[in-house]
Amino acid sequence: MKVHVQRFALIALALATSAASAQFVKGNEAIRVMADGTQKVEVPPLPSVALGSPCPAAKSGCAGGGWKMLESDSGLVECTEVFARPTTCRPSTYGAEKRSRAWIVKLKGQWVQCAQPDISGKCVSLKSLPVSAVQ
Repeated sequence: MKVHVQRFALIALALATSAASAQFVKGNEAIRVMADGTQKVEVPPLPSVALGSPCPAAKSGCAGGGWKMLESDSGLVECTEVFARPTTCRPSTYGAEKRSRAWIVKLKGQWVQCAQPDISGKCVSLKSLPVSAVQ
């Protein structure tokens, strides 16, 4: 019985550790550690076309295409769009709630959207994704 309890504890610890470590994407060039130890976090630039009003993260139904997971100065956030405009992001629920998610990262100087928090998986350039514009 004692062996089973120890195994369960080790499995629980491993799962908790993997969930915590998956909250960032290793190799994301958008996160730079400065000489003083602080981090500088970059988000995708706004497109040159005019965007409509932002859909707030607090509003139900705004993440119709799934939540966009981004690193920010305050840590991992989930956003209704890839540009992280004010009101479009909220603290991450990753690991606590199951949702449709895409991971937005900078890879080889380009912004990409990955299906998983892993740059070795399937990632697509943000330039190839459609951008809604007010027309």
